[in-house]
Amino acid sequence: MKKYNNKPNVIGKILSQARKKKGLSKTELCRKLELLGIEFDRNEIYRIENYRMSVKDFELIAFATVLDIDLNLLKREIIEND
Repeated sequence: MKKYNNKPNVIGKILSQARKKKGLSKTELCRKLELLGIEFDRNEIYRIENYRMSVKDFELIAFATVLDIDLNLLKREIIEND
């Protein structure tokens, strides 16, 4: 698996914070993603938030859409952790 800074994704921490800020459980987030045609289960959300699973580009866009995540936050996350 390809990694960046020894992590398979850059959204883990931001995803967790945004999900909690919206008051969504992992299961509720999965349901919202399903409405966009993106299938996840709560264990996969856990694995993403804990940097144990990679995220595809279309999944990243779905997370950003559902949780109102500014994609510039991800850019800053990458730059600051370099």
